Amino acid sequence: MRSEIKVFAAAALIAFCSTGFMTSVANAQTSATASNLEQLLDRVRQGRSQDSADNRQREAEFRAARANQQRLLDEAKAAVTREERLSDELENTFQKNELELAELENLLEERLGAFGELFGVVRQVAGDTRGQLRQSIISSQLPGRDTAIDSLAQSTQLPQLSELETLWYTLLEEATEQGKIVRYQAPVVTIDGNENVASVVRIGPFTALADNNYVQYLSATQQLTELARQPASRFVDAGENIYNADDGVVQAAIDPSRGALLGLLVQTPSLRERIDQGGLVGYVIITLLVLGILLALERIITLSLTSARVNNQRKSDKSSNDNPLGRVMAVYQNNKGLDVENLQLKLDDAILKELPRLERGLTTIKVLAAIAPMLGLLGTVTGMIETFQAITLFGTGDPKMMAGGISQALMTTVLGLTAAIPLILLHSIAAGRSKAVVETLEEQSAGIVAGHAEESA
Repeated sequence: MRSEIKVFAAAALIAFCSTGFMTSVANAQTSATASNLEQLLDRVRQGRSQDSADNRQREAEFRAARANQQRLLDEAKAAVTREERLSDELENTFQKNELELAELENLLEERLGAFGELFGVVRQVAGDTRGQLRQSIISSQLPGRDTAIDSLAQSTQLPQLSELETLWYTLLEEATEQGKIVRYQAPVVTIDGNENVASVVRIGPFTALADNNYVQYLSATQQLTELARQPASRFVDAGENIYNADDGVVQAAIDPSRGALLGLLVQTPSLRERIDQGGLVGYVIITLLVLGILLALERIITLSLTSARVNNQRKSDKSSNDNPLGRVMAVYQNNKGLDVENLQLKLDDAILKELPRLERGLTTIKVLAAIAPMLGLLGTVTGMIETFQAITLFGTGDPKMMAGGISQALMTTVLGLTAAIPLILLHSIAAGRSKAVVETLEEQSAGIVAGHAEESA
């Protein structure tokens, strides 16, 4: 410290001397205009006196400033000392905390060994449970169950005991509700997009009905929605049974796939849609079927009545013109005087005249029965041509498109066979009735000829 003060004083002295010398020179220069040396000497003396006074004043100011600087220096050194001591204390504390933190981390790792595995299992189970709850139809009765499970599945910290209890309770509740058939009030989105509160009957986690209609649970919107259309009538009837039942055992339709099979049943085309798939050829086949059935029924009814009149005529000796046998007997009665051969010819001619009436329409029915499957084959061929044209344009990337086209094409074959089978059966019945009447006429004609031959003999 003393060496620093000495250096500082020497620098100040040199600066002072330099200043005095420069002042004296300046005064001497200003006195260069003096008239003589004596005046010049006096002015130099006055300048030196003034310089000495200024130097003394500067020395006094310097001493005062030096004392203040010394005080500031002492205070700065004291502050440095305090800060160094505080730094040493903080460094010691830091090292101590580092050791303690390392020990605590080791202890934490040891204690978290088993809990880490537990945490992983809990997160996995919570994630699986969350997905199950969002897809479960039970959530329409108990909404909001997946909120706590979702936070547990996404948590990055060890689960609390309350969270584990919530997970356990939710799993137990889901398992319990799966074995129940319950009725409750829940919002249902109708086909037109409106949301109405309806009475819902839930059969476990499988099927739900609202107002006697099947509904499905959409996991995306967490809502019950009506199906675009209901399945077949037998499933609707079973649904009405379970919906209107209060107790006891009733027949019900359950979808074990939780909606997948029901969706396929809904997509199954109805009879009208199947017929529409046949197109124009299908409608032609149905028209032929209707015409054939009407004609066959008319023939069967007419031939049945004719057969009944013929049977009644067989029991009477008096001929009647309301039946074929009566008209044949009338020919015999009008030609009793003829010989056997001519009488036979007359009777054969009478029977031949009755055949058109008895066989009218049978050929038409037979033709319709033959044309129907041929039209069905035609529709199938044209449908397959359209399907292969679509494959040519769009490729075979979508098997459903190919299957749908082939299904529509084969529908005309189904319609053709459906029309041909009953027409063939009806034709067989009508032809049998007609043949029975004709055989009766031939039998009676042969009897009449034989009786006439005996009388002639």
